[in-house]
Amino acid sequence: MARRFTENRLIIASHNPGKVREIGELLAPWSVEVVSAAELNLPEPEETGLTFVANAKLKADAAALAANLPALADDSGLAVNALDGAPGIYSARWGGPEKDFDMAMARVNNEMGDTADRGARFVCALALTWPDGHSEVFEGTVDGTLVWPPRGNRGFGYDPMFLADGDTGTYGEIDPAEKHAKSHRAVAFRKLIDACFPAA
Repeated sequence: MARRFTENRLIIASHNPGKVREIGELLAPWSVEVVSAAELNLPEPEETGLTFVANAKLKADAAALAANLPALADDSGLAVNALDGAPGIYSARWGGPEKDFDMAMARVNNEMGDTADRGARFVCALALTWPDGHSEVFEGTVDGTLVWPPRGNRGFGYDPMFLADGDTGTYGEIDPAEKHAKSHRAVAFRKLIDACFPAA
């Protein structure tokens, strides 16, 4: 059985303000005070893991140890069938130093060539680590198809080229609230909440 989260303060091991805000809103019903790694001036650890789970755990472990508080981290990205799961854990790096996702999407499309298999999935791993080193890890995935050219200017990253199974609009076209309710991150969060947070 997973360890229950009973503390009232949690580090979000991220320097991305949008991600910190989104996670804080998801945890609001539990009256958890959320503080970001950036606010605590914690360094960003080098992501040397070979899987989403390993990198999420690496980030959560580093923050929990450095600040002596529980820490939550996520690692997520796009895995393309025709590219043997690439860009995968390197999804952000495909955008270069500037994280240019127009460039990253074009690279994915170019490397796929004229393959008939346009299948892909978004993956999110969440790791919750306590200062004593105990961790709980959860993973969420959403399957879909890659479209070209990209559609819509909502969302971020690869969203404008990802059409989730059963949807008629890409993640770049649908309402953000709709995306947040069923995305790979939402799937992983539901697992985290069910396992670690008592009913609000």
